Amino acid sequence: MADNVKPRVRVPKTASAGEVITIKTLISHQMESGQRKDKEGNVIPRSIINHFSVTFNGAPVIDVEMEPAISTNPYFEFEAKVPESGEFVFRWQDDDGSVYEDKQSIEVS
Repeated sequence: MADNVKPRVRVPKTASAGEVITIKTLISHQMESGQRKDKEGNVIPRSIINHFSVTFNGAPVIDVEMEPAISTNPYFEFEAKVPESGEFVFRWQDDDGSVYEDKQSIEVS
């Protein structure tokens, strides 16, 4: 597990029932493609976040498979309709098997 990997998530704290909200996520990660070489000419091993998913109260919201061409510190912004109060679970999976997770609650009135 990389020590410098840090997920950041922005979800509104409140919304109205059925409202479409904007969610923003960013994860700090080097995202090494496996195609570059170091100063000695050795291939730098691939190390990317290869999967990102979000659920709301257990139901899938977004599911993304990432490939080596993804940029460093991947940023995702998307919309979701919130029918009720609940919890979003954000999950990123690394090539080395590490999983980074964040949870954000929203109150719907």
